[in-house]
Amino acid sequence: MTELSPSLGSDAAAGEAPQRERIQKVLARAGFGSRRSCELLVQAGRVQVDGVPARLGHRVDPSANSVTVDGVPVGIRPGLVHYLLNKPRGVVSSAADPQGRPVVVDLVPAEPRVFPVGRLDFDTEGLLILTNDGQLAQRCTHPSFGLQKEYLAHVRGDPSPAALRALRDGVALEDGLTAAAQVSLLGPGLVRIVIHEGRNRQVRRMCEAVGHPVVRLVRSRIGPLTDRQLHPGQFRALTPVEVRSLEAATAAAAKR
Repeated sequence: MTELSPSLGSDAAAGEAPQRERIQKVLARAGFGSRRSCELLVQAGRVQVDGVPARLGHRVDPSANSVTVDGVPVGIRPGLVHYLLNKPRGVVSSAADPQGRPVVVDLVPAEPRVFPVGRLDFDTEGLLILTNDGQLAQRCTHPSFGLQKEYLAHVRGDPSPAALRALRDGVALEDGLTAAAQVSLLGPGLVRIVIHEGRNRQVRRMCEAVGHPVVRLVRSRIGPLTDRQLHPGQFRALTPVEVRSLEAATAAAAKR
């Protein structure tokens, strides 16, 4: 089995690179349990640094090295924060707005600075992630990772079986045919739609294309993340388990 090169950090190099930390300490901070639990992960061969199997006691630079556990990328940079916000209607999904409208970053702590992962349009409500974890944000939004997003759409009228089938199979929009979606009718005028694309106002345009414009739209799930107790305008920090589940979901989606 290939070993890590000395440049990834040995005990002898600790004095030359004080920013490096033992791999088990880095994993413990990322939420993988006690240092002893993290030592067992390393000893079991489940941890890699820059694509090379880690060995117990190796030191890594959290700002430069990439770490995976069971093939799933792990955010290890100190100071990472991940918030789950229930965005209210009438708030812009950005850090600033030239028109002076309220923005989502005003609803979470000012420090450390975070940014929204993807967008919900001005009139759409629901779950939105805000973070300073650029790598995870990129995996959550890039089309190649295909992270699922679930929406509850209150629409005008009651969609027919043919309209629901069209939503499932793909709708021709001005920017191309939409990918297959999971669609179900939950009640009169209430449609559940799960997509993995991230086009601008996609769900609204899909529903309008089949003759049922959206009256109200709420995003209820992002990958594995959901929280029915989070009221509009409220936020909370993601737990380490939730962050790992999100990392795992993007890794699994990329392999599909």
